[in-house]
This record gives sequence, C-alpha cells and structure tokens, in this order.
Amino acid sequence: MKRTVFKYIVPILVMILSIGGITGAIDDKKSIYVIEVKTEVTPGLYNYINNSIQKAEDEGADLILFEIDTFGGRVDSAINISDVIISSTVPTAAYINKKAISAGVLISISCDDIYMAPGATIGSAETIPATEKNISFWKKQLKTVAEEKGRDPEVVMAMADKDMEIEGLIEKGKLLNLTTNEAVEIGFIDGKALNRRQIYESLGIENFSETEIESTVVEDFINIISSSYVAPILLALGFIGMVIEIITPGFGVGGIISIIGFSLFFMGSILGGSAQILSVVVFMIGMVLLVIEAAAPGFGVFGVLGISSVIMSVVMASRSIAQAVMYIVIAIALTAAVITVIFKKLPKRKLSKTLLLDTNLNTDEGYISSEGKSQYLGKEGVCLSFLRPSGKIEIEGEMLDAIAESGLIEKGEKVKVIRVEGSKIIVRKKGEE
Repeated sequence: MKRTVFKYIVPILVMILSIGGITGAIDDKKSIYVIEVKTEVTPGLYNYINNSIQKAEDEGADLILFEIDTFGGRVDSAINISDVIISSTVPTAAYINKKAISAGVLISISCDDIYMAPGATIGSAETIPATEKNISFWKKQLKTVAEEKGRDPEVVMAMADKDMEIEGLIEKGKLLNLTTNEAVEIGFIDGKALNRRQIYESLGIENFSETEIESTVVEDFINIISSSYVAPILLALGFIGMVIEIITPGFGVGGIISIIGFSLFFMGSILGGSAQILSVVVFMIGMVLLVIEAAAPGFGVFGVLGISSVIMSVVMASRSIAQAVMYIVIAIALTAAVITVIFKKLPKRKLSKTLLLDTNLNTDEGYISSEGKSQYLGKEGVCLSFLRPSGKIEIEGEMLDAIAESGLIEKGEKVKVIRVEGSKIIVRKKGEE
C-alpha cells in the first residue's frame, strides 16, 4: 500500500515543482519596450515618444530602450523629448545604431545607459543658426543633462561648440564627433553592442520579452508636415497653386492646390507648437488685401500690405526669423522654377488659351476695335479710379481703360488723351500739357 501511494505521490510532486519553476521563470521575465528614433527630431516625434513612454509606464515595463539613428532636428523638440525621458519612472537605455547627430545627442545622453553599435557615431551638435546666443543656450542644456546622468559635460559641450578644445581629443575650430571605439575608450558610453540582446545581457537581463511601439498615423502625419524639409515645399505648393489660379480663368486645380499647400503648412506649424492660430488670421488678412489689390489696376498700398502680411504670417509660423527667411527663399525659388517649367512645357497654343480671353471681340457684338480708339485723341475725360499707371477713365459717358503717361493720377482728376497706340489710350493730367 505504501509503495503504491509513494508511486503516485512522487510524480505529482515532480510535476508541481516543475510547474512552480516554469511559473517562477515566467515571473522573472523582464518586459522591455523599444522606441525607435529614426526620423528628424520634430514635434511629431515628441508626441510619439511621450505617448510611448506613458504606455510603457502604464503597462509596467522594466526597461525602455531607444534605438537611435537620426541626423537631429529641432532643438525645442529635442528638449521636450529629453524632459520626458529624464522624468520617466522606468529605467531607460539608448542604443545608437548608426548615428546620433545634433539633437540626437541630447536624446541619447538623457537615457540612463548608452550603448553604440560598431561603426556608429555621436556628436556634431551645433545649432542652426550658430549664433552665440543659440550655442550658449544649447551648451547649457547639454551640460545640465550630462551632469545629471553622470556624463562628461566637457565632451558633450565640445560636440556643440567648435571653440572648445579638449587636449588629445578635439582641437579648437572643429566639432567633436565620436566613433563607437572612441566613445568606449574615453568612457563616455556604457558599452558596444552588436544588437539589442547584447545590451540586455550587459544590463543583467537574460529572460525578457520585447514590445516594439509603433507610431500612429496621426503622429506620422504631424511628423511629416512639421518637418523642416517638408514645410518649405508645402509653402511653395501654396504659392504655385496661387499663381496657377491667377493665370487661369475661374476657380480650379490651382486654387485647390494652393489651399492644400497653405493649410498643411500652417497645420504643421500649429500642431508642431511653432505657431498659434493668429498666424493663420494674419495670412488670411494678407490674402484678402492681395485680392483687393488685384481688383484694382496697378500696384499700391493694398499690395504692399498684403505681401507684408503674408510674410509676417510665415515668420509667426516659424521657430525663428532665420528659419522663416529660409522657408520663404526656398518657396520662392521652387515656385519660380515650377512656373518657368510650366510656361516652357505647355504648348503655346494651350498657353494662349489659358492666359488670353478665348472670345471673338467683333464690332457686330458691340466691341470697339483698337483702330476706333483714335477718335479719343485730344479729348478730355475724368478718372474713375487711380491711374498707377493704368486704370479707368470716362470720356463722353463711356468707360475706357487708360494709362497715365507718367506718375500717378488720382481718382476724380481731369485728364486729356495725348496719344493712342493701338488699343492703348495714354493720358496726361489736364493742365500739365
């Protein structure tokens, strides 16, 4: 009887112990969340990282690993990303897999541990524009984070300021950029790793599960339209569409392109945190002023105010005046290039139909030919609008297009036709003969 009981008890005990061991192994498995930093550093990337860290914290992650491969980007976004990494309740590690340039440096040193893949680089963190004020602020930010995380602040600051010199490492006049081996040699990073598994082993994690957090469609969209590479293209798209709309009759494709381009440009700036809705209001005021100017011949105060408002709105939607100037210059250059190509590639026949009124102006339908305008030579009339230099005049109850010989003639002034050239009526202010 005893042997029979023993025969069944022993396997059951072994099974219980085995299950206990398996359960213990499962309980010991570390949860690792992987966040990729492989795009330009923009407000969109900040939203993705902020949301991802929150998700990792809520789900009880044991480690957050940032896999970094970036040329950098916006300083303000990098600082925001740095703040959320430092304030994370979950331990963090950076894996520089290829490069951490410019703003990527701050993101990397904000982590508790830094590892680099063979052949990777970190450094070249000078601001654009590299003014003394910008560099001073950026260096202070890098130094503060480096000191908090136990990194050499002198090394970090030398990555941002070419005037710094570190004997045996970097000479004055050059930005510091470290390779993996150099970073290991001076103890700037915690180690070299061929892959993520080697990082986990170095951190004493053998049993783990990985969760790669992917960005949402909205985060990707914000990241794209707020990019400093895409923004000027969107602005150019707006200008190109506007020019096309002006040279073609009625509202069409040009107007739609223009609305899409300008809308995405300002949306990217607002969602990215660079601008407020006021910039859109100023832009709309500028466009209204330009429409008013277009309705009146010549170029005057409405045109100047309209262009000024549009430029001001771009400045308000940019991080700095320097960035705004860059956006405007690139947008104008792209617009000029595209419009030139359109004029060159579009068949002359089609172009003439687009730019010129496709209507027969014959005398049977009440139109007066250019030859008939010679009858107004020497006659007097009154200005119905400002002539600057072209505008509307009235002679003997008939409204005509006219051009001032010189200067500006105000509305209501009396004029005299001094010359007729084809369809053009040239006038001079009465009393100035």
